[in-house]
Amino acid sequence: MSKAFTKESDGDDEPEDTPKGLPPGSKNYMRPQGFAALKAELAQLLKVERPKVVEVVSWAAGNGDRSENGDYLYGKKRLREIDRRIRFLTKRMESAHVVDPSQQKKLDQVFFGATVTYANARDEEITVTIVGIDEADLEKGLISWISPVARALLKAFEGDSVPVRTPSGVEMIEVVGIRYGG
Repeated sequence: MSKAFTKESDGDDEPEDTPKGLPPGSKNYMRPQGFAALKAELAQLLKVERPKVVEVVSWAAGNGDRSENGDYLYGKKRLREIDRRIRFLTKRMESAHVVDPSQQKKLDQVFFGATVTYANARDEEITVTIVGIDEADLEKGLISWISPVARALLKAFEGDSVPVRTPSGVEMIEVVGIRYGG
């Protein structure tokens, strides 16, 4: 059979457009910084990367035989990746509910955007900020609002002990401090 009639998988089968890890029917909460980062990435893709790749593909297409033209084949693949990411970012931004933690009125309770210091069962103090799923970065102390620790902390007050489900069982953590902004 001719290669023209077969479809080679290049990872396109996986629908990246579906919100990763977002519970069905829940809102896509995001801080203003997270929304700005998505917006900047989208602008970079649309105004810089995509035009460069289109230029390379156009140049490569003019060089004749496309079946063995590496610039053309790689460029087309990269263009699909960029377009997929653009669709993903656009959908995420359309579904975003931007919440500014500095506007929080109840400063004594844990809500989205709070920076919380808690003590675990080993008396280690850990500080995390509860953010949107697109902003989460554990190395920077940014945890998604849908993570087990964040879900346990939400609506807690300073001094409260709350249970967290961990792979090794339920662990109690105590809220030591709560702050918003800065």
